[in-house]
Amino acid sequence: METELLIAKIKDTADICFKTEKPKFLGFLSAEQAVLAQKNLEKTNVRFSLFGGFESAERVMLGCFPDWQTAEEFPIKAITFTFRKTDKLSHRDFLGSILGLGLKREAIGDILIEEGRAVVFCLEEIADFILNQLTKVGRTGVKLKEGFTEPLPLRDNLLEFRDTIASNRLDCIVASLCKTSRSLALIKINEGIVSVNSVPCEKPTKSVFDGDIIAVRGYGKFIIESVSGITKKQRIILKYKKYV
Repeated sequence: METELLIAKIKDTADICFKTEKPKFLGFLSAEQAVLAQKNLEKTNVRFSLFGGFESAERVMLGCFPDWQTAEEFPIKAITFTFRKTDKLSHRDFLGSILGLGLKREAIGDILIEEGRAVVFCLEEIADFILNQLTKVGRTGVKLKEGFTEPLPLRDNLLEFRDTIASNRLDCIVASLCKTSRSLALIKINEGIVSVNSVPCEKPTKSVFDGDIIAVRGYGKFIIESVSGITKKQRIILKYKKYV
């Protein structure tokens, strides 16, 4: 969704909920879109939540709820796909096959994959359609059933790294994460390809803190575990994990 159109849809979702006193939903949203929704609604009188079907979902649905509704139930369903462990299927394979049914991207939430199993979260209204129509992902035969069993497949693998930096400024952090010079890191920030906690940031002097998630287009996504501790040469110890 374009930003202006998305903001309009967010406001419409809240307005309809307020006027009808009925729950209203929008989604699924990317992490960046979810931040935009939160910023646009947090100063309003509308009660809202963001949820993607499980606690740590990356793609989430916006739900606006009337004051009388105590339980926040989202129209989300999960579908479990099973296939032979020797068949290597990717996120792109599943997404392509599902969208090939004529569905829109915003109708699909997270897709979690492991050997022989995948769990896909989707809008409740399209779950039966997927269950009845999809028999193959790519060229691989799959079996589908509604719901999932714990534990869910892991979304990503993480590799741990350690480095030393002169400052916790964003330009210093990006230089370390991308294994490049500070001047080239500054160029990347100015180009708008760096985001902090899903929000694009073009401020190289921004401080980075423990728990921040930094994404650099073309280089990947990183979780900052800690920016603390000082070496004998008075440099800051940076510990981070990279999604792979």
